[in-house]
Amino acid sequence: MDPSKLRIDDTTLRDGEQTAGVVFSNHEKIRIAQLLDKVGVAQIEAGVPAMGGDEKAVIREIASLGLRASVLGWNRPVIADIQHSVDCGVDAVAISIATSDVHIQHKLKKDRQWVIDRMIEGVKFAKSHNLYVSVNAEDGSRADFGFMVEFGLAAKEAGADRLRFCDTVGILDPFQTFSVIKDFKKAVGLEIEMHTHNDFGMATANALAGIKAGAAWVNTTVNGLGERAGNAALEEVIMAMKYLGHIDLGFKTEMFRELSEYVAMASARTIPIWKAIVGTNVFAHESGIHADGVIKNPKTYEVFSPEEVGLERQLVIGKHSGSASIIQKFKEFGIEIDKESATDILADVRRASVELKRSLFSKELMYIYQDYLRKSGKEHVPTCE
Repeated sequence: MDPSKLRIDDTTLRDGEQTAGVVFSNHEKIRIAQLLDKVGVAQIEAGVPAMGGDEKAVIREIASLGLRASVLGWNRPVIADIQHSVDCGVDAVAISIATSDVHIQHKLKKDRQWVIDRMIEGVKFAKSHNLYVSVNAEDGSRADFGFMVEFGLAAKEAGADRLRFCDTVGILDPFQTFSVIKDFKKAVGLEIEMHTHNDFGMATANALAGIKAGAAWVNTTVNGLGERAGNAALEEVIMAMKYLGHIDLGFKTEMFRELSEYVAMASARTIPIWKAIVGTNVFAHESGIHADGVIKNPKTYEVFSPEEVGLERQLVIGKHSGSASIIQKFKEFGIEIDKESATDILADVRRASVELKRSLFSKELMYIYQDYLRKSGKEHVPTCE
């Protein structure tokens, strides 16, 4: 795949907001759209215009902001739905319909031909309004492959610009994803978009596998927000592509932590400290061996610098620290100590950490240092600010 043709369509404002219990205010939706645009997203899935009310009003406002990113509205293959998107002034629409038999038979209570007919009708109406059209094959990963090819070819014939392959319940692994996307793209000859869910913890891996197989678009959400276990995380996909796939999409990655914090605040969903890419522990080092390596050369335990994603490196002092960490930490306080002193202080640090069941705060380290100076008969006792 030509890396220059790879694009991100972010659905934080649609699938992300469909997370159980999450609601964005209109102001928050606008701010998130602006941040996504600034960070480098090619297309923003702004919501569901057919919901009307505040949803339709805010999508119309996002579409009028003059963003560099394309603004897309999500729709069922219903003419009235698509007309709501037209009313909002978006330049793109997603037309989504189920493609697996379990959905067709039990949710829609229709047959495969009805699905194709409704999809074609929707695509033709959207194209008559000069809109970019993504046809979404909901639950495509559980659909019959022969029907998926038939569905994809019909979408292409109707004028669709791309097809979103949806692993709606996250049942694929990266090996299956690569195989099915490679075969599907070859059979249909239409641009493919990956929409992956994280039910088995493989959303990002499956998105990357789809790219390797030739998908030109990836659907993401900030922080992996989304229904049930969430979607492929924007920040994970971008950084994995850059450092594992050697494809740099030119994103302003230094904004990732800011973007993640804003979406976390707006969604009332905390960023776990261990969260890949943007979690505060990604660049926090306590283990003596690890901290010693990072002090000598950060590349020993960091693939990229914390500044690249808007974070800072932290030396955490606690039970697992080594003397090198103690020496380095006190350098940050403007205090030079030798290895013998560091070893003595470390013993007290470890005892305190076990007793408190956590790492130590800077003030606590200074108290330990002051006690050490008194016990060792040293004269200078620094003031603890």
